[in-house]
Amino acid sequence: MDDRQRAVCARVFGRVQGVGYRNWTRGEATGLGLMGWVRNERDGSVTAWFAGADVAVSVMAERLWKGPAGTAVSRIDLEELDTWIAPGDFRIIA
Repeated sequence: MDDRQRAVCARVFGRVQGVGYRNWTRGEATGLGLMGWVRNERDGSVTAWFAGADVAVSVMAERLWKGPAGTAVSRIDLEELDTWIAPGDFRIIA
């Protein structure tokens, strides 16, 4: 069994605001047992920070390309984090 933990910060670009992307992200991340947060950015992108089991983080990174109906992701910038402190759940930050 692999117990490696991992954390990433993803900046998602495209049509990701006004389509329920943050709620969708929280649902997907929670279902995978991840901790972290998601928020809208002023430039129209969405930032998601998530941490947990290595495999779950990889799955979530791939799922970000899909999003809910109406989403059109054009680019994702993914940054691996060396150190992190996670909240005990997954939150939407206003």
